[in-house]
Amino acid sequence: MSAPTATRPVDAEQTGRRVEEVLDRLAASGDPAAAEAAEELVRSLMDFYGSGLARVLHLLSAAPGDPLAGLLADELVASLLVLHDLHPEDRDTRITRALDSVREHALDVVDFDEESGALTLRTREAGGCGCGSGDSAREAARAALACFAPEVRTVDVRTAPAGPTLLQIGTAPTGAR
Repeated sequence: MSAPTATRPVDAEQTGRRVEEVLDRLAASGDPAAAEAAEELVRSLMDFYGSGLARVLHLLSAAPGDPLAGLLADELVASLLVLHDLHPEDRDTRITRALDSVREHALDVVDFDEESGALTLRTREAGGCGCGSGDSAREAARAALACFAPEVRTVDVRTAPAGPTLLQIGTAPTGAR
């Protein structure tokens, strides 16, 4: 017997784009009734799955220990929870979780602009050898953030100079609280 097909990886960002494309095609078809029915169907399915996910969270939160940790670390589950506004972690925690999943790029949050959805990150140079690529760091961060923090719409990665950062006594680094 083969493994169930539900375990194959699903890209949440691509799936969202496909749904939007299908709805756009129906809207462009000239049949407003079909477009409205399709949008109603999507809303009904979202309500159904959202209610199911809310129930899962309720049941897991009543269990002893920390049963949510594994669910929140899963990209697919995390993206569903965010999609349905059920994710128990705040935006900053989800951004940190996403960046932790691409630790090899050594990214630090500099700023997040809520209005534009722009996240500015800083990466350290890889010892001057040219190994650290801003483009690959940006793409890795963008992909991770799509699942954990879709409110981040753009990512800007700046490179910090190599070597130790000197702080003036009595001042805090940028972003410190």
